[in-house]
This record gives sequence, structure tokens and C-alpha cells, in this order.
Amino acid sequence: MAMYLIDLSPNDMQRRLREALHIYVDAMRYPRGTENQRESMWLEHMRRQGWKAVAAVQTGDPDPAAPGSATDPTEADLTAAPLLGVAYGYCGAPDQWWQQQVLQGLRRSGMPLESIEQLMHDYFELTELHIHPRAQGQGLGEALTRRLLSDRTEANVLLSTPEINGEDNRAWRLYRRLGFADVIRGYHFAGDPRPFAILGRSLPL
Repeated sequence: MAMYLIDLSPNDMQRRLREALHIYVDAMRYPRGTENQRESMWLEHMRRQGWKAVAAVQTGDPDPAAPGSATDPTEADLTAAPLLGVAYGYCGAPDQWWQQQVLQGLRRSGMPLESIEQLMHDYFELTELHIHPRAQGQGLGEALTRRLLSDRTEANVLLSTPEINGEDNRAWRLYRRLGFADVIRGYHFAGDPRPFAILGRSLPL
């Protein structure tokens, strides 16, 4: 088996949305059925300015003995290959709920208004990054993040991730390895009892 990274157009994402949402649910260990609650949100995100999505797929290795066997899979092969991971994001904007929540947290933290403006006026929100449990630990998270951010023109990238004791999970280790620093710690988004960290770094990666 071989793994490849691909870009997902809005049509690709819409066509493979249920598959991508199943990876999200499995990676986050949410109860089955959570994907039904998130589907409309992911579809709405696709309409936001600067939306971009990437995926990791798995294909069968070509048989070198087979007549006409190619070294690399065709575009059709990649389009049909099972997803192993997915990531997407878009430009932050003042009318977005996430930005409004983060701005509240920054003001409460006492960050100077000038610093808040500098951080939030031009950023890419890394909204979702999920790897199927059976494919974790193989570098796909970093590969997807680098591909997603490779051509961004925003000044910064921001994300939120659940707080973990000692930052002891793969997601935290990935973000630290890629140079993400603390923006807010222990933040509670409206309607979610879990504490989150807001992390960020400048672009390019």
C-alpha cells in the first residue's frame, strides 16, 4: 500500500464529506452520529473566503509485472482512493463565531489592543486536522499541515485544540514541532465545558 497527499476542491470535499466526517469522529473518539451534527457546518465552511482542504489517501501498490502498470497512480485512482486523513481551513473574518470567541479571550487576558489587532487582522484558521487512528504516527499530520499552509499569504495561522495534561498527545507534539506558540490557555468556548488552547505562529511555515 502507498499513501499520497492530494488537494480537495469544494466538489471533492462535498462528494467525500461523509468519509471525511467518519475520520473526524474516529480520530476524536466521538460517538457515532456526531458526523450528522457537523455536516452542515463543514458545508458552510466551504463557502468561506480562502477555504482550502487537503487529504491523505491510500492506494494499492502497482504490480510491476502487470502489463501497462504505472509507477504512480492516476488522478482517477487518487480520486477514488480511501481517505486516511483530512485537513482544511480558511481566512479568519470578524463575522465568524470562532474569531469572536478568541477576541473575547484575548481581551480578557489583558493583551494590548494593538497586539490583538496585529494578530487577528490577517490570519488563516486551521479549522480541522484529523488522521484515522490506524494511520496515526506515520507523519501524515505534519505532511497535511505543511501542504495546507504551503501557499498561504496570511500573516499568521491560528488553531484551537483541547487542553491535554502535559501536552501529551500526538496533536500537541505536532503543533509544538511546527513552532506553534501559546496565544490563550485554558479557554472555554461558549457551549463547550472542555478547556481549549489557542495556538498560533507566523507564516510562512
